[in-house]
Amino acid sequence: MNPGTPRSDARFEPRRVLKSDLFGVVEEGLLLDDARPGSRGLPAVRRDTRGVRWWLRPTARWLLRRELAALAALTGVPGVPRLLVSDGRWLVRTWIDGAPLQQSPPADPAWFADARRLLARVHRAGVAHNDLAKEPNWLVTPEGRPALVDFQLASVSPRRGRLFRLSGREDLRHLLKHKRTYRRELLSARERHLLAHPSGPARALRRGMKPLYNLVTRRWMGWSDREGAPAERRPGDRRPPA
Repeated sequence: MNPGTPRSDARFEPRRVLKSDLFGVVEEGLLLDDARPGSRGLPAVRRDTRGVRWWLRPTARWLLRRELAALAALTGVPGVPRLLVSDGRWLVRTWIDGAPLQQSPPADPAWFADARRLLARVHRAGVAHNDLAKEPNWLVTPEGRPALVDFQLASVSPRRGRLFRLSGREDLRHLLKHKRTYRRELLSARERHLLAHPSGPARALRRGMKPLYNLVTRRWMGWSDREGAPAERRPGDRRPPA
């Protein structure tokens, strides 16, 4: 299969479940082109909402549409998955080999500089990720480079207005929080200032919305901002759990 032009009737062959929650299933597998016998297929990931219960389906499809829009806007940006095919109920995107940040903290301090440049490219494309507090959404590739996954909460704003700039600022602050966790000595004075001065909306979220978010996602849904602990991986597997 030509990875640049997946057929609309290409078939996804799942290999293993990466994550399953109330809003769908995320699976690793291969995107196969049955019109080309012997094709080895393209390593891919499918997010599927078809099994979601009916009362949660509108929310699941809304999250899927956000990811679709973000991946479409980020076409050609290295370090993010490439959208392959979707029918509105599921999407298939390219696989990015790598380990979640909390499982494989970068040995090279340049990773954080590269991650900041990657984030700047994402923002220039008009996309704010909005979920970068989660370490599993940052990958460390086998080459030691950064990558980003899971754009369900992303927002797309070609005009990059004030609200978008605030969202982009919070994306950067979350990256700097991870930098403070793993390589505090690399923080510049300007980065420390940014960490010490969150925006007004961020402070309001921390005081009001964050406890509710934690209640819903952690207690009711079993999510965690550090999901993807090593126990969930096969021995020697560097691939992300989501």
